[in-house]
This record gives sequence, structure tokens and C-alpha cells, in this order.
Amino acid sequence: MAQDRTSPMESSWEILKKHHIDEDVGFALPNPLEELPDEYNAWILIAKDLPELIKTGQFREEVEKLPMLSTDDLKEHDQQRLAHLALGFITMAYVWNRGDGDVRKVLPSNIAVPYCELSEKLGLPPILVYADCVLANWKKKDPSGPMTYENMDILFSFPGGDCSKGFFLVSLLVETAAFSAIKVIPTVLRAVQQQDEEALQIALLDMADCLKNAREVFKKINGYVDPNLFYKVLRIYLSGWKGNPELPEGLLYQGVWDTPRQFSGGSAGQSSIFQCLDVVLGIGQTTGRGPAAEFLKDMRTYMPFGHQEFLSFLESCPSAREFVLSRGSANLKEAYDKCVQALVSLRNYHLGIVKIYILDPAKKQSREEETTSEQSEQGNRGTGGTDFMKVLKTIRTKTMESLLKDR
Repeated sequence: MAQDRTSPMESSWEILKKHHIDEDVGFALPNPLEELPDEYNAWILIAKDLPELIKTGQFREEVEKLPMLSTDDLKEHDQQRLAHLALGFITMAYVWNRGDGDVRKVLPSNIAVPYCELSEKLGLPPILVYADCVLANWKKKDPSGPMTYENMDILFSFPGGDCSKGFFLVSLLVETAAFSAIKVIPTVLRAVQQQDEEALQIALLDMADCLKNAREVFKKINGYVDPNLFYKVLRIYLSGWKGNPELPEGLLYQGVWDTPRQFSGGSAGQSSIFQCLDVVLGIGQTTGRGPAAEFLKDMRTYMPFGHQEFLSFLESCPSAREFVLSRGSANLKEAYDKCVQALVSLRNYHLGIVKIYILDPAKKQSREEETTSEQSEQGNRGTGGTDFMKVLKTIRTKTMESLLKDR
């Protein structure tokens, strides 16, 4: 395993590079491709024209006309990621179509077979995941310019105007801002190994500042994503077929499996960033058997394999939390708590966003129409198929309980 060969004494860059983490954009795919070899052009064209084809009622018909293509010529990782992204968008749109309850329970073999082949090669499930729609779905307008919202665009979008662009790009910018805290992790590991209290204190305070900055970036979502459009349109296309009453048995991947399979939709829980921070700070989110711990463990299987390995590597390292507790230094405890508190603050903000973008529109909709118990149940579930408020509150509480004040 990779973690057995990794020493905390290695340079920051070597630790990150070994686990396919980019020094500049972190867990995001650096400079994603926009085109595939000509034989796969039909996938890209349909994925790019997806909103218009759905609007005119032609989308499913066009998908069913696509030829069966082998994935053998997609040998490069970047090619495979772009193909997985395009087929992910096509799959979600084929299943949900206009988002009006006209749901398809079978994915035709001309999409299912190549999609599952690519998924196996990448170690990802055959559904649109966070690593697709956020981490690999971006480009710079000016390649030499900065990674700012104004200088960026997405490769593929769903119906709902600029809602997709706002949601995916702000998520990416929060991801890259929070990655600044991940870059400090090798310093934390070295400080613990060398029992260097001062270096650890500085590193923890640095991480806290990075997380505060990520929270500020998160605020951009209010200016770029409309809550009603997100709830009524985009949320539907991001929904999976695990724990979803509209597809209780899951989706049948024709030509691949004989029975339907269940997979969770794209979720922020699939971001490696915050699970990494939990592990480094010794917060222990995945210990125990509660719904939140099980959800986070399950979400790891939706991450690129290199990122899963990085989490396993971090779990094999000496605990920063235990080191802080063992030293009894008030300044060190204070620095640790500032870092944990910054993570709590970020999670509090996320809970507020969930209220604005899911809970409030769900309540409004239920007042406007007679809502069946099944619809109400689905309104309280995230795109990952979970009772998300319960899970998010449990994660926040676990984070708060890690504070060392008065210990």
C-alpha cells in the first residue's frame, strides 16, 4: 500500500504528488481536457447540448441513437476523466429527463457498457460524482489568468441557466481555498514526529486561517446560485438512486448487470478535503456505526483511488491531537482549538446554506401544493440519499466535541 512507503519526513510536494494531489489545485483535476479523440465526439456534443435537447424533448432519443463505443482508445487518465464526466451528465439527464417524474429505470447498453468500463478503470462508481461535476468540470477562460469565478467556466451543465455554473464553480473555489490547509498537513506531521511544539502551533494557526478564508469564499454561493432553481432543477439532476423512492430498486445498467444497482448522487461528502482535516485533527468522524460515520465511510468509495489512499496514509500517521494533549501546553491547545473552531464555523455555514437551498424551498413547495409523505421524505434527503440534516448536525457536533478547552 502507498501509505506504507510514505514517511512524514518527505517533502510536502512528494507526499501530495504520490497521491495524485496537485500542488496548485489540490484534489481538483489540473487543466481538464475539453475534447476527446474524434470517435468519441458524439458523447461530448450531446453532453454540451444537454439543456437544449431536454428543452426540445429530444434528449433521450438522441442518446438512444448513439453507437456502442469501446473505451480501449481512452488510455490517458485525463481522457478517461473527461469521458466519465460526459457520460455522467448524459446518465443523470437520461434518468431524470425534465425532472417532472418521468424517470427511466434502465440505462441503455450503449451508455451503460462504456460508462461502467471507464468507472472500473478509474475506480469510481458509474454515476456523476463530486470528482466529476466539481473537480473535473472546469476551465479558465484565459489560461494564463487567475482561478477566479470571473475567469472560469464549466464544461457541461444541466438545465437551470447559470445555476450549474454557480454551484459547481463556487464548490470548486471553496475546495481550492480549503486546500491551502491541506498543504500544511506535511508540516503538521513533521512537527509531531519531531515533537516540535512551536512548529505545530504555527502550522495549526495557519490551517485555521486557511479555513476562515474558505468560509469567506463559500459566501459567493449566495450571489451565483438561486435557491429555487437549485431546489427545483439542479438538485434533481444530482440525485442518485440509493435511498431514493423514485428508483427504490436502483438503476439497471443494461448489458452490464442483470439486476439494478444503487449508487448515491454527487455530494459534498465526497470531497476529500474535509475528511482529511478530520483525520489530521483526530476528530474521529468515521469511528462507530452511526448514520454519519457510515455515510462518510461510504462516501470515500466515491473518491478517486489516490485520494482514498491519502486518507488511509493520514490515518496511519501519529495523532496530532494526542500529541497536543500529551504536551499540556496552553498555547498549543489554543492553536488546536482555533483550527477546530474554524472547521466548526465552516460546517455551521454549510448547515445554513442547506437550510436556504433545500429546507426553505421544500417548506415553501409543500405549502404551495399538497405534498405526499413520499415527496416530503425525499425533500429531506440529500443528493447522496441521506437524511442530510441529521448527518450534517452529527458531523458538526462531533467536531465541536473535539475542542480541548478546559481539558
